Amino acid sequence: MSRRRRSLTACAATAATAAALAAPVAAAPAAGAAALRDVLLVGNSQSGSVSFIDGRTYQNLGSFNVIPDLQQRLADMTVVQRAGYETVKQIEGGDRFVDDVQLAADGRTLYVSRGNLDDAAAFDVVTGKELWHTRLDGFHADHAALSPDGTKYVISATTAQVAEVLDPRTGAVTGKFSTGTYPHQNDFTADGRYIYNTSIGITSLPKSLELLKGSFLLEKVDANTLQVVKTWKFPHGIRPNLIAPDGNTFYAQQSYLNGFIKYDLNQGKIVNTVTMPYSDHGKSLSPDDYPQNSAHHGLALSGDGRQLCDVGTIDDYTAIVNTSDLSTKGIFNYPVNSLPYWGTTSADGTRCFVSLSKANAVSVIDYATAKEVARVPVGVFPQRERTGLAAPEAVAALTPAG
Repeated sequence: MSRRRRSLTACAATAATAAALAAPVAAAPAAGAAALRDVLLVGNSQSGSVSFIDGRTYQNLGSFNVIPDLQQRLADMTVVQRAGYETVKQIEGGDRFVDDVQLAADGRTLYVSRGNLDDAAAFDVVTGKELWHTRLDGFHADHAALSPDGTKYVISATTAQVAEVLDPRTGAVTGKFSTGTYPHQNDFTADGRYIYNTSIGITSLPKSLELLKGSFLLEKVDANTLQVVKTWKFPHGIRPNLIAPDGNTFYAQQSYLNGFIKYDLNQGKIVNTVTMPYSDHGKSLSPDDYPQNSAHHGLALSGDGRQLCDVGTIDDYTAIVNTSDLSTKGIFNYPVNSLPYWGTTSADGTRCFVSLSKANAVSVIDYATAKEVARVPVGVFPQRERTGLAAPEAVAALTPAG
């Protein structure tokens, strides 16, 4: 059986609604798309499902199963692939079936990076049909991004040290580019011309061996030629990050850092290191106890660019930080071991959605007050969240709750 296996049905992908790197507020729907519904997609990593949350009322609209072919996928693995699967599963602390998720502009085509299965898949949410799946290089599929025009789907193939670009219509691999060690996050610029890719290094090694973890890079890649046009080197693994609308200010969390950095891309240097307070629980942990080297893992920018949402993973809180002077506006605390692990700004730019991985919920934090305004139950071990626009028929086809 070929290493790359996909269905014969091609996905009729249209223009994407993926969040643009330099535009934290989601783009307005295209003409004729007024019926599409503002939703938050939540990847429930362990249960292998995607929850759809109403972007305004925060109602859980239902979920969609993205591993209907799990047993077949496992049966299709070679001995080497299965060994890789079991190794990654052990390192991750269990199955992680959903790493990233995006919804096409048609409001019904769902793209999923399926972590430990080391593949990407596309589904028609209305019919429940898997349109294609494609295995990546290496043994783990990580962060993904859909280009603004919906013609490219880029995914980090973690252990292969490459990012692969797929055709969203068919799942065919159309190209790839080399990255730093363990590529992680991918983002397209608002005009779709460039891809920014960051790397985190080998997270299974202890902090004492950080020099052996590999290269921690931010790469700017031409989205058409897939040539790296500029590279920035960092002293630690680059965790969740974003580029401000000015195109030059780079905010990033780093491995083991209880906070984040502000970096000037033109000057190529860190201009501020913001250290956030430790909770009692955070203080009790050694760096090698941090989940995948992450002290803080989750960073988002408000729609007006005035506040950052800093997710304190080991500290069980979300902090709202003013970008003007990097002062803390407020902190909202969660119960110990909630494991807040990602942050995404709402389509209207006023709220920060925070996944609470061990609480199986999403916390909705108001940027203006730094207070929680809602807590939404979802599936098991929610991680990545993305905003999108869902078709009414797709919402109607979801499995209730979950």
